[in-house]
Amino acid sequence: MPDSPPNKKLSRRALLRAGAVGLGGLGTLDPFSAAALAAQQALPAQSGEPKAFNHFPRMVQEYFVARVQEIEKLADKRRAALQSKADAQAYVREARRKTRECFGAWPQKTPLNARVTGTLDRGDYKVEKVIFESRPDFPVTANLYLPPRPVHAAPGVVCPCGHTASGKAADEYQSIGQTLARQGYLVLVYDPIGQGERYQYVDAQLKPIHGGGTSEHLYAGNQQFLVGEFFGSWRAWDGIRALDYLLTRTEIDPARVAVSGVSGGGTMTTWLAAVEHRWCAAAPCCFVTTFRRNLENELPADTEQCPPHALALGLDHSDFIAAFAPKPVILLDEERDFFDIRGVEEAFGRLRALYKLLGAEDNVQMSAGPGYHGYGKEDREAMYGWLNRITKVSGSSTEPQITIEKEETLWCTPHGQVAEFHPRTVFSFTREISQSLARQRKPLNAAQLKTELPGALKIEPASRAPDYRILRPSNGRQYPKKYAATYAVETEPGAFALVYRLSDTPLESRIPRGPSRAILYVSHRSADDELRTEPTIADVMQSEPDSAVFACDVRGIGESQPNTCGSKDFAEPYGSDYFYAIHSIMLDRPYVGQKTYDLLRLIALLKATGHVQVHVLGKGWGSLPATFASLLSDDVVQVTLKNAPIGYSAIAASESYNWPLSSFIPGVLKTFDLPDCYAALASKKLRKIDPWNAESVTSSSASA
Repeated sequence: MPDSPPNKKLSRRALLRAGAVGLGGLGTLDPFSAAALAAQQALPAQSGEPKAFNHFPRMVQEYFVARVQEIEKLADKRRAALQSKADAQAYVREARRKTRECFGAWPQKTPLNARVTGTLDRGDYKVEKVIFESRPDFPVTANLYLPPRPVHAAPGVVCPCGHTASGKAADEYQSIGQTLARQGYLVLVYDPIGQGERYQYVDAQLKPIHGGGTSEHLYAGNQQFLVGEFFGSWRAWDGIRALDYLLTRTEIDPARVAVSGVSGGGTMTTWLAAVEHRWCAAAPCCFVTTFRRNLENELPADTEQCPPHALALGLDHSDFIAAFAPKPVILLDEERDFFDIRGVEEAFGRLRALYKLLGAEDNVQMSAGPGYHGYGKEDREAMYGWLNRITKVSGSSTEPQITIEKEETLWCTPHGQVAEFHPRTVFSFTREISQSLARQRKPLNAAQLKTELPGALKIEPASRAPDYRILRPSNGRQYPKKYAATYAVETEPGAFALVYRLSDTPLESRIPRGPSRAILYVSHRSADDELRTEPTIADVMQSEPDSAVFACDVRGIGESQPNTCGSKDFAEPYGSDYFYAIHSIMLDRPYVGQKTYDLLRLIALLKATGHVQVHVLGKGWGSLPATFASLLSDDVVQVTLKNAPIGYSAIAASESYNWPLSSFIPGVLKTFDLPDCYAALASKKLRKIDPWNAESVTSSSASA
């Protein structure tokens, strides 16, 4: 998780002054309070973003917080109901089943094709430079720390790495490897995808194109959702195959192999404990907390740190450890970690109660150092002592003097990147899966899509007209008409779509009835900004002078664009748009599905006010909910899409893409693609203007 400069947003203190947050952060935020709105309007506009109104910057955050809090309360009730060993055992079985649902089916194990490319002899320990393949032609680079002399039935540790550019060469992992090898352990430290020697996107000089670590994880991982893959499963599979490699070594005792890592490596330790039960023990550091704490604290996490369906299944971090119970686990953290230590204390309390019912209370422990995020020396030494107790090694918990090697010294490849061998990349697998799905997939017609879409988008029918608030008009915005009324339409409890009704006469009352035909513009980034700048709106209005004109921002866009996560731009890789999109996947409610639901509710409102024929005009990101809502609603009679994506397959097959995760439906390409939707909308007079390709660049094949 990279540090990012603070956003220009309301501070917590300012929100408290504005009456927008309850004391202690426990109250419900009212994003519509006059004080909150006044304070927000006083803020300067952020550079590089549309100079648009943004009156509801906390709405999306509080909507998600409320749902995750509700899920946690229900899960806590289930935990509190555990009274016996049989109850606890049933809970562990359930955690394992749900974990399998998150991670999906594993690929077939293929030959590791392992080789040692070099050895370092440092006297009291040795290092072998190892390359093995976790998938065919998908190399993993690793350092194996060994005792100086041959051993038999030695204990071992697999170390998945955190988010450092140097991967296995990070100081913490060199320290662990050297310390434990001196005590008789075999320690395998392997590079994660996108770090160390395993960058997936490199130029001719083997330099990263998209940046390493978290940047590559999001870039490769977000795209994988289109074909039904989860990057966390890919990362965990590397760890499973790392264990497979370690177990091929004649020196190892297969009954005494543990797993431990920090940050992103703490994530993998947690996931690997849940999905792989050959470990004798697990020691995750600086990861375990609760999903609620991360959400409330506006802390974005990598794609692999957010398992699909996890929240919908009622899982929390502690449940992935529970799937490992009653085997030994120590939760390690740092007092000043950005992963909220209150969350790890809560997780530890849950696990301690579970382990007590299982008769293994001593098998779960917690230790916290005084420092910041990282595998600090205090945590490492706590792990050494705990691990020695588990493996019955009479070694010391005190770390000896460590000599940190240069990264190049530990390279397994000649020039520090497996890319020089031209192996498979994560993207190459995504493209291959996409192409395979395209060959298997049959085109769906309008009736079939109407059946499939609600399940894919995870939405229910939306026929009842929603309630709405009438906001004070703000005239003189240079819209295509002189006046505009603004409505906050409550599409579901806590979620609002912001709607403008344009008028030639003053309007500050409820939505007027009629005429029978209406134009509904769905914005790309901001209806307010685009009403002043988008010529297509004026063109459509001119061609339909008797139609009522509406423009809307679905949730998370324009008037409700979040100012959370400390990001300068909500659309940047770790920005709030990604933050809520990835939480939506954990909630099993795709973000684009929520936005589509907003439109369906709005169309129902238009019908209730006499607009029985709707012409939907969607632009850019807004073209996707516009497409899906138009297919599902019989009240939409005409559709215009500007800058709509050519297709999901085109994005999945392109090594470079710019469409956000909030536009994706997980696993969509198993069932349909956007060209199916466009073909089905031909009966509604679909007009496509200037389609965008995977890189959001105007396609040369654009048609009007």
